[in-house]
Amino acid sequence: MWWRFLKALKSGEHHVATSTWVAATAAVVYAVSPIDLIPELVLGPLGFADDLGVWSILGVLVLREHHRWQTRLRAA
Repeated sequence: MWWRFLKALKSGEHHVATSTWVAATAAVVYAVSPIDLIPELVLGPLGFADDLGVWSILGVLVLREHHRWQTRLRAA
């Protein structure tokens, strides 16, 4: 089902909400930026907590989009 979802995104069959695009962009920028709220160099593994939080929020938004897509498929 996930492959069909990715194909629907690629083909333009399903349009992703603007908030999801903004969160995805922010998550990628935050992950690659050298500035961190909780630096890994100082706090070690605990420093990954903020990164995990950002990626978790993004995961929830992606699951929401997948659910929206499935709901539209069932309604059609």
